[in-house]
Amino acid sequence: MTPQHPSPRLRTRAASAIALACSTAALLAAPLAHADTGKLVLTGGVSSVEGAAGGGISPWAVIGTQATDGQTGASVHISRAVTRDYGLTATGVAVGLNDRLELSLARQDFNTRATGTALGLPGLHLKQDILGAKLRVAGDAILDSDTLMPQVAVGVQVKHLRSSGLDATLQALGAKRTGVDLYVSATKLFLAPGILVNGTLRATRANQNGLLGFGASLGGADGGYELQPEVSVAWLLRPNLAVGVEVRGMPDKLRRAGAAAGLGDGLRASHWKDVFVAWSPSKNVSLTAAYVDLGPIVPATTNGRRQTGAYVSAQFAF
Repeated sequence: MTPQHPSPRLRTRAASAIALACSTAALLAAPLAHADTGKLVLTGGVSSVEGAAGGGISPWAVIGTQATDGQTGASVHISRAVTRDYGLTATGVAVGLNDRLELSLARQDFNTRATGTALGLPGLHLKQDILGAKLRVAGDAILDSDTLMPQVAVGVQVKHLRSSGLDATLQALGAKRTGVDLYVSATKLFLAPGILVNGTLRATRANQNGLLGFGASLGGADGGYELQPEVSVAWLLRPNLAVGVEVRGMPDKLRRAGAAAGLGDGLRASHWKDVFVAWSPSKNVSLTAAYVDLGPIVPATTNGRRQTGAYVSAQFAF
């Protein structure tokens, strides 16, 4: 089956958007290195693998960077996850405006390792670009810390999976290579005990975060949007040290399509989870390490193994 490729117009628009985001972050970062920003460390979260500020795998309602009201900030991050059969590298930039609006760009590189070889595609890397925007619409995590009012934000993530040797397979399953996630997040910080709780509800069609495309139609599979919950809880042991857990719901849209293709449950998916520790050695630097459990990813080629492993991330924010 001949794979479909994005039109020249789509490629041009995507390249222009990516170049604009990178240029904006670069221009902002230099002057902001000396800005007198006043946000408390770790209260802006860390950079997720999708670029939005929050935990490692889920966005929070907080606006990233060190900028507060009336300020503009920027951040960059690099993250790496290694599981039993796969590896994921994510890099990104973000801009925070007036502690109200966050714009982000992330690029993901998913090394399929033995799975690519089993599919006859040795050295297969799945690469995805994610453009994000998040708007705080109510509350303030710090100023409302002595009330029950959470900080609330709405967000959008536009995802594009680049062309690869897997295009024909995704097309046969009825999965697309471009998708849009919509979400609403509520973050509540209890400052006295140092507890942060976040809940996110995401409307998505993404298979394994979009790394295996979006939706599916083979065998009558449901390719529409689903609402998936995401929950994070963090405990500030010290002002610059936090530990926590995250659980992120993941659609299982490829299971039925995989069964129709003769793979049984070989494409099933399950929720992502992590247990993390985040440390900020200085106001502008945060380091995160985590144990991750991403459930089965293409279990047809990995004997059904759960993808558990380690995650590390470094963020520099101004």
